[in-house]
Amino acid sequence: MPHRITTNAMEKLRNKLNKLLAERAELEAGLFDRLYKSILQEAIQGRLVPQIASEGTAEDLLEEIRNEKKRLVKEGKLKASALKGESHIFRGDDNKYYEQIGSKLLDISEEIPFEIPSSWRWCRIESIFHINPKNVVADESEAAFIPMECIDSGYGSGFTFQLTKWRNIKRGYTHFADGDIAFAKITPCFQNRKSVILHHLPSGIGAGTTELKVLRPMVNLISREYVLALLQSTYFIDEATFKGTANQQRIISGYVENKLFPLPPVEEQKRIVRKIQLLNEMII
Repeated sequence: MPHRITTNAMEKLRNKLNKLLAERAELEAGLFDRLYKSILQEAIQGRLVPQIASEGTAEDLLEEIRNEKKRLVKEGKLKASALKGESHIFRGDDNKYYEQIGSKLLDISEEIPFEIPSSWRWCRIESIFHINPKNVVADESEAAFIPMECIDSGYGSGFTFQLTKWRNIKRGYTHFADGDIAFAKITPCFQNRKSVILHHLPSGIGAGTTELKVLRPMVNLISREYVLALLQSTYFIDEATFKGTANQQRIISGYVENKLFPLPPVEEQKRIVRKIQLLNEMII
């Protein structure tokens, strides 16, 4: 006589199968997370693509940035102190790393987190970005309003926005514009990698939650996608320190500004981004 499976036994089998499927999905998600973190870390350490001598060095890019700063100071758009207090990091003949700030020379070897290729350069984030820049536009201009819930978590760059007039959001919110890179500065959104490259905003402008930090490259030669990769890396996320209450902690003042940024030459940045995108497609 054939064995009949009872309704109760079927329910148990179904529950067991659902549990196994959930465990598999969790395992796959965890595997992707570990793989992608590894890819980003390799990328910002110069290990993802080979270096090509004909592409020059990141020193060329830093010179472009210094020239741009001089132009902005001359036009009154940047304080002269930005040039006087400018940081220049280099490796000495003794293989130690030094930072020149005005007439002050500091040994920062202990601060260097990892080795980078000889064609790359270390610099402070505040040396190559405008941080939390302000928009100056007409009140009636259309603009994007982006609260935190409109920014996706994870390793992408997804976001939505609410259409409004600039006059409604120009005060009391964080400003940004097309081409800016923004990321959450509050827990757990920071650890969840709520970060985005802003684009196709109405009138090219917007504002959003005050819990955002915004970076605007000094020159367009810095790849936004490479910057996003660094902001989503374990180097940037896991080394952050916070202050505030248990439920609302924010990255400490100065963490972003003083963070060491591993800067590749322009063309290598592009190749790194293409390789990240290719590997991402392979592991999804």
